[in-house]
Formats: sequence, structure tokens, C-alpha cells
Amino acid sequence: MKEQGSAAQPAREIIPVKKEVGEILGHIQKLSGQVARRADEIFEENGRKIGLDMAHWFQPEAELLRPIHLRVFESPDAITVRAEVPGFGARNLEVRAEPRRITITGNRKIEENREARKAVYFERCSDQILRILDLPAEVNVEKAVATLKDGILELEMPKTLVAKTVPIESTQA
Repeated sequence: MKEQGSAAQPAREIIPVKKEVGEILGHIQKLSGQVARRADEIFEENGRKIGLDMAHWFQPEAELLRPIHLRVFESPDAITVRAEVPGFGARNLEVRAEPRRITITGNRKIEENREARKAVYFERCSDQILRILDLPAEVNVEKAVATLKDGILELEMPKTLVAKTVPIESTQA
């Protein structure tokens, strides 16, 4: 569902927030396998040099997973998360919410331009994102709303009812 926009204000896309967590473990395992395969390739490309283990793991993570920059805001009633996801559309993103955690995943396919000219240098960002964030307070996942506008994913999540402090009255005379 897309809201109508004016010339001055582009439309916001509404993203459904999923409440179940089921498939995230499979997604993490798949990404872990991709990182391991790429780390092996880099190890082979470097002549199987010992002692560069960490570099062999960090490079594939940087190649395969795009970092998501976040800002988290908390008010007495809600938590708002703003995530930078430029180049990802609403159908490329999935948001899962739990009472104390959110998970943002994204996967996109970019068509490579087959030009007659040979590319001398080519650079691009990863087409996958994964971010798991523990929230500072418990939220009501049933009322969570996610919108996407200009490459910014915004999640509005009302907090669950917080226990109130009850003053103790003294009955002593």
C-alpha cells in the first residue's frame, strides 16, 4: 500500500511488520555459509598464508553485508528507530519485531548494465542487509508501524504498559 504524495512531499511506503521470528535463524545460517565460502576464496587467493584469519573473515562480511546506520529515539510512550537503507524498496525489506528486539533484513537484485565498453574499475555496495537490534524497553509489536521514505526506514513502536510506582501510606499514629 502506497500513500499519495505531492510534488513537494514524496509518498511513503508502508512495510508490514512481522511478529514471528521463525525464519531469521535460517537466514543467518545462509549468510554465515556465504561468508565462510568467500573467506575460503580469499584464503586461496592470498596463497594460503597463515595468520590472516581475521582479515579473511572481516573482508567477506564487509563485501556481503551492507552496514545499516541507525538512530534510536525513546520517549515515555514509544521507541522510534530510523534506519538508512538507500536503494532498498519496500518489497526488498523485511522487518520483524519482538517485544525487546527488531530484525531488519533486505535483499535486492541489481541488473548489471552490459555496455559495449569494458569497465576498468567497478565498485558497488552489497545487495544484502541484516541488522538485529536489542531495544531499550519492551514494545507492543501488534501496534508497530514501519514506513519507508527517501531511503529511510522508520519504525514507530509504542511501549507496553510500564509498571507504576505506588507510594506506601503509613497507618501508624
